[in-house]
Amino acid sequence: MKRLFIYLFAIVILQSCNYFTIKDDTRQPVARVNNVYLYKDELKNIFVENTSIQDSILIANNYINNWVKQKLLLSKAQINLENKIDQYEELVKKYREDLFINSYKEAAVKQYLNVDITEADIDKFYNENNQNFRLNEELVKLKYIKIGKDVLNKKELIKLFMSSKKEDLDSLNSKELYLKSYHLNDSIWIKYSDLIVKIPIFNIDDKNQLLKKDNFIQKEDSLSLYLVTIKQVLNRNELAPKSYVTPTIKQLILHQRKLLLLRNIEETLIEDATKKQQIEIY
Repeated sequence: MKRLFIYLFAIVILQSCNYFTIKDDTRQPVARVNNVYLYKDELKNIFVENTSIQDSILIANNYINNWVKQKLLLSKAQINLENKIDQYEELVKKYREDLFINSYKEAAVKQYLNVDITEADIDKFYNENNQNFRLNEELVKLKYIKIGKDVLNKKELIKLFMSSKKEDLDSLNSKELYLKSYHLNDSIWIKYSDLIVKIPIFNIDDKNQLLKKDNFIQKEDSLSLYLVTIKQVLNRNELAPKSYVTPTIKQLILHQRKLLLLRNIEETLIEDATKKQQIEIY
């Protein structure tokens, strides 16, 4: 009987050309739990455009069943937790207030926050706070390739890798299909921990021996040949380079601006309300 009701209900709401539109505005109940009703017009927004009739029936069925279960659980909870209702109502009230306030703050931040960060902004923040940017692990600038031991043009690839000429590096980049993995941009810093993940074979070596400036390392296992050129190393507790921490600095600058903006909004609200005699503190 229940399944038949769901099918009949779905047919009613799907009968027009746009079968997600319910033409009858009369509030017709489709389910009840105690004295709480679910009405037909409350189901308008659960359907997605171009959904098939069969899927729409399933969606309606699931929604109604979930609604029934939720209301039954709520009813049971209210009976068993009757002595805590006032406490929960206070929490609901606070949550509602916080929801409104936070939504207003987010809208204000979205409208008024200056998100443009210049290089001068970054330099100023870095210079004023650089002691907070000490490294907690080593950073490395390097070139790296991993190639199969049986690749036909292995000697050519090694020669290109060893070269310091830009055209040779470009040529090596163009042969990426022969490389199992690679990192050829030695102008950016990467974490030592990321290096070990990318090149696990180096995890067994002494880190101090590996991390030496202008160090060249060649390793191989049963399947691959690894070539690494260490260009530059920064050790733990050294000052992090600005280029490395720039993304973090941008986030911190925006966070500071956001806090300042919200504080200014709060102060302006209090000032305006005081002038209009809208607030009194007894």
